[in-house]
Amino acid sequence: MSDIGGNRLQFRDPARAAAMAEMLERLVREIGRDPVSVMHVCGSHEQAIARFGLRAIFPRQLEVIMGPGCPVCVTDMPEVDEAVALAEDGVRIATYGDMLRVPGTARSLADAQAAGAKIDVVYSVAQAAQLAAKLDEELVFFASGFETTAVATAALILSGPPANLSILSAHKYIPPVMEIVAEMPQTRVEGFLAAGHAATITGCAIFERFVERHGIPVVVAGFEPLDILAGLGKLLELIRDRRAEVANMYPRCVRREGNLRAQEVLWKVFRTVGGRWRGIAHVPNGNLRLRDEWSHFDARRRFKIDVSRLWEFAPPSLAQSCICGDIMAGIASPSACTLFNKECVPDNPVGACMVSSEGTCRIWHQYGGQLDLRDS
Repeated sequence: MSDIGGNRLQFRDPARAAAMAEMLERLVREIGRDPVSVMHVCGSHEQAIARFGLRAIFPRQLEVIMGPGCPVCVTDMPEVDEAVALAEDGVRIATYGDMLRVPGTARSLADAQAAGAKIDVVYSVAQAAQLAAKLDEELVFFASGFETTAVATAALILSGPPANLSILSAHKYIPPVMEIVAEMPQTRVEGFLAAGHAATITGCAIFERFVERHGIPVVVAGFEPLDILAGLGKLLELIRDRRAEVANMYPRCVRREGNLRAQEVLWKVFRTVGGRWRGIAHVPNGNLRLRDEWSHFDARRRFKIDVSRLWEFAPPSLAQSCICGDIMAGIASPSACTLFNKECVPDNPVGACMVSSEGTCRIWHQYGGQLDLRDS
């Protein structure tokens, strides 16, 4: 809740939520299909949907799928292997806590840490820089996240970080992977709910060409319960009316053109390159890497990283049965995985979707799956 100019903004009003739920029911009836399938591409949306039990008030005919919106989950095994190889070579690594237990080909960073590697958990790239300033050794920041955290990494590079700090970028860029999902032959997605925080950087206009190419509407939404319900309502309206448009339902934070200064910082430091997203596919222009002029801060150029030695130690595992890729592509749900909540749990994750707090499997584990209170 907030108070602006004496007008109270409330985003968790049960009465409004009930009215919006009725609106969703009416809209899916008017669309006349079962199910109507839409996708959000943000772990924060899935967290809010699960935390507030929103699926309990969604129409039964409405299928809200979480797509590849967890940057930790889509960090590919070779990227994890690079960090593990550096750590095993004695290089100090700093990274976010979610990255520690993401499985690589043979080991995770947590495995390397247990074997004596020097690994520090930080909450921001700025904290990594502060740590580097206190050290008399090299520190590599294993950087993950989408546009929002990539801007923070870029801003630090431009500010002149300590000379002993380098970046191992696993940053990802969301718009290209939406193209991949839209083009999958088995996709059921009729509309996308785009992440409000990423759109604060990119703006909502970035989705206009996507909508023109694929004829699929995109609605930008925030993360409070009423934000999500309003975003879904607008998306269903567009689907009902067969209008392929971009709608901004998060105007208090998102502008059409986005944050131009943040975009300038981002693209001054990073360039897009193609690369594989774990479980999804090769995503053209989906990875963010440092430009050549910042190569002196690029860990891939500062160090010789040999990951091949890890491959021979890759154990036979349950990972072949993991369906994280299908889950992130919206083709399957965690409950369809034979490992979910059995062999694969947060203390012993088989797939990346169970590692991160933004992963679908982890969220479903924490909040009890696709809860529907109407059956209680």
